Amino acid sequence: MDKGTNTTEIAAKLKEQDLIKNETMFKLFSKINGYDGTYKSGTHILNSSLTNDEIMRVLSSEPATRMVTIPEGKTLTQIVDILYKNNIIKDKEKFKQTANTAEFDYDFLKNLPKRNNRLEGYLFPDTYEYDYNASDTEIIIKMLDNFDNKFKQKYKDMIEKLPVKMDMDKVVIMASIIEKEAQNPDDRYLISGVLYNRLDSKDKSLRRLQVDATIQYIILNQTGAYKDRLLYKDLEVDDPYNTYMYEGLPPGPICCPGEASIKAAVNPDDTSYLFYVAKGDGSGGHAFARTYAQHQANINKYSTK
Repeated sequence: MDKGTNTTEIAAKLKEQDLIKNETMFKLFSKINGYDGTYKSGTHILNSSLTNDEIMRVLSSEPATRMVTIPEGKTLTQIVDILYKNNIIKDKEKFKQTANTAEFDYDFLKNLPKRNNRLEGYLFPDTYEYDYNASDTEIIIKMLDNFDNKFKQKYKDMIEKLPVKMDMDKVVIMASIIEKEAQNPDDRYLISGVLYNRLDSKDKSLRRLQVDATIQYIILNQTGAYKDRLLYKDLEVDDPYNTYMYEGLPPGPICCPGEASIKAAVNPDDTSYLFYVAKGDGSGGHAFARTYAQHQANINKYSTK
């Protein structure tokens, strides 16, 4: 039901859809029972078994909604799939086009570099409630509003105190890497510290972050799925997101991080570690090292698990 629809128009639409038998009686009962002017715009679920009074009660109640949960660490493409499977959107390509081309008035989106999936990293993971007739733009705005509210001023202030020069977009990129790398939440701040140490290193080789999650992002965009195990040839793909090949952060986020990873990105542990490797023991934890020799020992130790 569109905003501003009056009782006469409502009665006509209900009669057209065989939900009522008599428009005049519906309008009369609506006025007598005090429903005129109380009907709410939006989508309402009705069926032909409802009485006139029941229909009026439904139409004067809040419109029908749908709930959807977006987990932390999903990419924009994966989020689109979730929205589609939960009947929040009807056309995946149209939604992507809106995300990439529509104007959204947020300071944090201004001056972003040109890249595919412009809103990657900024569709905040959470549980959302949407009207049945919510537009693609409305769906996106609710997520961007949530990001804007979660990225508190204190986080913005902490950016200036980081060991390397960062802006908000770079922090979101860092948070997205932490989100994908830290399978054990306890490791978030330590992984953050390692990554900043490498970015700040005078050793050019260390400034190549060598993060597997960035390789998986390349593979996901190429094939539509992550690989169970990376091969050496995967590390040789010439792509700006390949942190084995290129120094510094990748050109954009590799997922949409949650607040815990954003916190870790602006508050890294003060550590001397320069390397880490997944233990592969089911804990989701990592073994950390200060030297390459220690790192190799950890790789040898845990690669047998």
